[in-house]
Amino acid sequence: MDARSLAWAVLLLAVVIVAQFTLIALLLARHPRTRRHLVRWGLIEPQRLAKTRHQLYREIARHEATEELLRETQEYLQCVINSIPSVLIGITFDGYVTHWNSAAEKASGLSADEVLGAHIDQAYPGLPVDMETITRIMKAGAPTTRKNIRSGEGIEGTFIDVTICPLVSDEISGAVILADDVTLRVRFENMMIQNEKMTSLGELAAGLAHEINNPLAGILNNVQNILRRISGDLDANHQLADSLGINLADILGYLKQRQIPEFAENIREAGERATHIVRNMLEFSHSNGHLEQRETDLVELVKHSLELAINTFEIRTHPGREQPIIEQHFAPDLPPVICSPSEIQQVILNLLRNAAQSFQKSDYAPPTQPKIVLSLWRDMDQLCVEISDNGPGMSEEVARHVFEPFFTTKGVGQGTGLGLSVSHFIITEHHQGTITVNTQPGQGTRFLIRLPVSRPEGTSIEGK
Repeated sequence: MDARSLAWAVLLLAVVIVAQFTLIALLLARHPRTRRHLVRWGLIEPQRLAKTRHQLYREIARHEATEELLRETQEYLQCVINSIPSVLIGITFDGYVTHWNSAAEKASGLSADEVLGAHIDQAYPGLPVDMETITRIMKAGAPTTRKNIRSGEGIEGTFIDVTICPLVSDEISGAVILADDVTLRVRFENMMIQNEKMTSLGELAAGLAHEINNPLAGILNNVQNILRRISGDLDANHQLADSLGINLADILGYLKQRQIPEFAENIREAGERATHIVRNMLEFSHSNGHLEQRETDLVELVKHSLELAINTFEIRTHPGREQPIIEQHFAPDLPPVICSPSEIQQVILNLLRNAAQSFQKSDYAPPTQPKIVLSLWRDMDQLCVEISDNGPGMSEEVARHVFEPFFTTKGVGQGTGLGLSVSHFIITEHHQGTITVNTQPGQGTRFLIRLPVSRPEGTSIEGK
């Protein structure tokens, strides 16, 4: 060791010794008798001792005040964090939990004491963002929000918005995770979109109906005239044939042999069906249309609809044709509902037809036991109608659009994609009910209709 280093070492030792002696003196000075001896020996001065003691007390008081302020601040910040309705989780860069608010406790069922210091994967396994993604966002250093993350399947599914905010600090690394349940918002947005689409479809239907109605009326009028003028029951036809020297009976025999009256009658029937379709389109386009609604036994209506549709349920399989198994589960003593029987029957027939057609899809193996189940029960002030099948089901993407106008998975010429959208309109707009679909690929499809048992006061039975 050189002389300079030795000098610094001696100086440092002297400072330490003096500091220790001074501290001992201060401590001894607190005792009155010892303080008198120290003053008499000249080791301490009374004024200096009082000043030092005052400074010591002041520092202790300041330290206590600072500690109290820190405790109050910590409690206030914890209160703020717990008051946030969103799930708030603080984590380190490695993913270990540092903060856990009340909303996180409710969502996970775990208290803060149980998860603090645990890894986020174990503390909140239901978080819809993995740790790899969180780490990537923390490295990027920019807040990131992922919206409408779906959790669960079918109508039980929920939607969550997740925001990951990396900590802004040079010394501390980590992130704050915010998660919000936005299921109600997403469903409301989907409902608004659906209503807008249905409004647009109503306007289109009205325009098409008016454009089709005029030429259709001309076709029906002309067909009716043709049938009248080839009828052997009118005297005018016989008189004209006699004036022209024509045997009307021979002409009528020829027309009958060539099936001309039958063809004309088929044209008339087809025209009347088209007229009925146009009328439905016009009623569909006017949500305030005066549709006759009355008390209806829904059980009898469903049974009658099934009888009408049963002959169309033949399923093509390799051995030949196979009828699906039809199960009916109707709760006893169900009350009547106020509805338009023809419209509700239209909805039920459409759902039954879709269920039967699902067994014929290319992605469904020839069923050995195709099954359609119809169920009716009461839930509080609503009557529930459920039509389910064990067919191929639908993907989430298809189920999301299934009630949209003109959306169809069928080939060209096999369907317009209006059936379910019209059904949705009838149930929601004309009957103040709901219709939902719950489906998964390979696990069948379930349509659930809810109709109010009684109308609110002031609502007319005939129309809306």
